Amino acid sequence: MTLRAMWVVPVIALAACGRDLGSGAQPDYGLGRTATASEIAMIDIDAAPDGAGLPPGRGTVEQGAAAYAVKCAACHGPGGAGIYPLYPPLVGRDPQAANFPFATDPNRKRTIGDYWPYATTLFDYVRRAMPFGAPGSLTTEETYSLTAYLLAANKIIPGDATLDSASLRAVRMPTVDRFVRDNRRGGAGLR
Repeated sequence: MTLRAMWVVPVIALAACGRDLGSGAQPDYGLGRTATASEIAMIDIDAAPDGAGLPPGRGTVEQGAAAYAVKCAACHGPGGAGIYPLYPPLVGRDPQAANFPFATDPNRKRTIGDYWPYATTLFDYVRRAMPFGAPGSLTTEETYSLTAYLLAANKIIPGDATLDSASLRAVRMPTVDRFVRDNRRGGAGLR
């Protein structure tokens, strides 16, 4: 199929829809309804690298260890060691990782302690994606506790730490300077 033919099919399909693509009007397919503000709030739970979006709440390393044993260890192994090949290790600080060999060695294990740039986005990921069988089912306190446990297991925070939104924002990950912040803004100035 030629490049020209590849463009013809979608253009014909869009023309057949019978709507003006340039008008900005949204199509109405007669399905569903507009989400309510409370429905949007339930899924608008992301936390940014700077901590924007972190909810109120708190959790301790001790509480996190207990939650990990019940909700995480079946997949990620005892103490975050991982279960090869499906579930990667979460814990472990490789002394050679200070040289950040991940770009040249794709087989290097990437743990939270060696490769995660922001503690706030660790919280965000755990909150939205874990546990595997029931993502989003953790309470805010469980998520803070699990984040505290994983950070302490990677020797990033003390073993008796308590995390909340303020203390989590203050955690500086060992590899944060190895990542380049995406500063694109979109539009005509997109780089």
